[in-house]
Amino acid sequence: MALKNFFAELKRRNVYKVAVAYAVVGWLLIQITTQVLPFFEIPNWGVRLIVLIVALGLPIALMLAWAFELTPAGVKRTETADAIRQRPRGSVWIYIVTSGAALSIGLFLFGRYTAQRSISNTTGAAEPLPAGQVIQQPVAEKSLAVLPFANLSGNPENAYFAAGIQDEIITRLAKIGELKVVSCLSTQRFKSSPDDLPAIAKQLGVANVLQGSVQRSADQVRVNVQLVKAETDTHLWADTFDRKLTDVFQIESDVAKTIAEKLQAKLTGSDQRALSANPTESLQADQL
Repeated sequence: MALKNFFAELKRRNVYKVAVAYAVVGWLLIQITTQVLPFFEIPNWGVRLIVLIVALGLPIALMLAWAFELTPAGVKRTETADAIRQRPRGSVWIYIVTSGAALSIGLFLFGRYTAQRSISNTTGAAEPLPAGQVIQQPVAEKSLAVLPFANLSGNPENAYFAAGIQDEIITRLAKIGELKVVSCLSTQRFKSSPDDLPAIAKQLGVANVLQGSVQRSADQVRVNVQLVKAETDTHLWADTFDRKLTDVFQIESDVAKTIAEKLQAKLTGSDQRALSANPTESLQADQL
């Protein structure tokens, strides 16, 4: 009997109506969030946050519906509304639910229609390509290839040292989330200073190329680097580092950080820690 009275009280206090209205309006808000916000480049976590807030708001709305009533005189506590015998009109809830449902259905159908049109435009309407022709994928602006570093030391054995510096710079750059970095295996077949840099970049599918040279003498090392925008074959940055051999890790870290800055790649806390970390065994390996 008590449970029956509880459900009757839920109905009397319009909790059911509020639940239905909240579900309809919440669904409408989610439709707007998922279909409109991406056009303004709102990150995915922002969209997910709004959906989570809508879901968590349901129990709060039900508690408020239990405690308060929307009367012609304004919002009143339920006990006060009962005392003055002012109850909300049922037509208000019908209007809210009907309007919200109509808008939700309209947005849902519009999203499905536009998505279907987009698929049709990219598949069914495309003309067949000539034989042997492939679709060129857009090149990411923050993509990079590090060509083999030239050994200017005069000692062929130092070629391993130059290759080690190139490999370590690639490793550090690959840890930056916003950068697309081509692997060392893909670049090792090219010369350090190719004749046609734009053609090499096109083969590798990158927008930028890092070239460099290494000159080692006793405990001193000089590293020259130049960052080139492949399409126009113009320099974005170039520098020379003259350091002691023991500071080679700092050179590699400085090069990677500067490239990230020139390509406008944002560094997270983990990215910065990864760039600053020194692989303690790499120096010995590079000198073998």
